[in-house]
Amino acid sequence: MKKRITAIILSAITAFSFTACQSPGGNGTNTLAGTASKAETSEKPVTIKVGDNWSSTHPMAAALDNVFKPLVEEKSNGSIKIELYHSGTLGNEGDLWDGVRNGTIEIAIVGTPMNQEYTTMLISDWPFLYRDLDHAKKVWTGSIAEDISGEFHEKFPTVYMLGWGPNSARTFTSNKQLTSVDDFKGQKFRMPSNPIHMGIVENLGASAQVIPLGELFSALETGVVDGQDNGMVTVISEAFYEVQKYVYETNHIISTLEIVASASFMDGLSDNQQQIIRDAAKASCDTAWDEYIKSVDTDRQFLKDHGVTVTECTPEDKEKIIEQIKPLTDKLYSENPWAKNLTEKIKAVQ
Repeated sequence: MKKRITAIILSAITAFSFTACQSPGGNGTNTLAGTASKAETSEKPVTIKVGDNWSSTHPMAAALDNVFKPLVEEKSNGSIKIELYHSGTLGNEGDLWDGVRNGTIEIAIVGTPMNQEYTTMLISDWPFLYRDLDHAKKVWTGSIAEDISGEFHEKFPTVYMLGWGPNSARTFTSNKQLTSVDDFKGQKFRMPSNPIHMGIVENLGASAQVIPLGELFSALETGVVDGQDNGMVTVISEAFYEVQKYVYETNHIISTLEIVASASFMDGLSDNQQQIIRDAAKASCDTAWDEYIKSVDTDRQFLKDHGVTVTECTPEDKEKIIEQIKPLTDKLYSENPWAKNLTEKIKAVQ
C-alpha cells in the first residue's frame, strides 16, 4: 500500500515537472515568470528616428510634429521617444526608403521610390483619377488603402505600410508663360523619376529632366529647367514662388505620401507599442488630409499676393490635357494588368 501511494506521488510530481518545462516560458521557466520577463523586455524605452523630405510647414510634416510625436509619447507613457528629421536631413527619398527597408531608419515618409519594383504603387500618381480632394481622402483612409498596404508588406516583408497621407494636388509652375495647354510646348520641366510624371509633360510637348527635390530651387533659379510640377503647398514650403512666375492649376495628379516602418523594428516592440504607433500614424494621415484640403485656397491667395500669376485650369483645358496624355494612360493600362480593376474601384468610392 505504501509503495502504491509513493508511486502515485512520484507520478504527479513528474507530470507537474513536464508541464512546467513545456510552458510558454520554456527551458523550465513557468508561464507567469516568462510572461513577465517578456513584457519587461519589450516595453523597454526606445527612440525612433522619423525622416521626411519636407519642410515643417507641409501638412504631412506638420502632422508628424503635432499629432504623431505627441500621441506616441503620451500613449506610451514615455517609453517611446520620437526624433523627427525634416527637409531631407536623413537623406533623399531613395535614401529614406532604403534605410527603412534595411532597418537603419525606423520610420519615414516617402512617395513612391519603389514603383518600378512594385508597379501597383503607380496608383499614387495616376492622372485625373479623383473627383476632388475629398474623394482622394476617402480612398486613402479607407479599405482600398488597407488592402494595398497588406499587399505591400507581402511584396516588401521588411517594411510595413502604416498610412497614406496627402502629398498634394499637383500643379505646374514655370518662369515662362504658362496659362494654357499650348504653353507647354518647348519648355523644360523638372519631374520626379516616375514614368507617369515624365510621360505627362512629354505628351504635352515639353521635355522632362529628373532633379532631386533638394536641388530643385537652384535649378529653377539658374534656368537649368523652366518649371516643375508640385502642389501649391510645396511651391510655398520650398519657396519656389521666389523663382517662378506662373502657376497653372491643373491638379493633374493628387499624389500621396506613405508612412513606412521597418518591420524588424516594429516586430521588436510589444503589441501595445506597435498599436500605439499604428494608431498615431492613422491619426496623422487623417489630420494631414484635413489640413491640406483646408489650405488650398489660402495657398492660392498667398501665391497671388507674392506676384505669381495663378491660372486655374478650365474644364475645356482639362479635357484637352486628358486627350493629349491618352498615349500615356493607354500604355499604363496595357502594361499593368491590375490597373483597370483598381482604378475602377477608386472611381466608385463615394
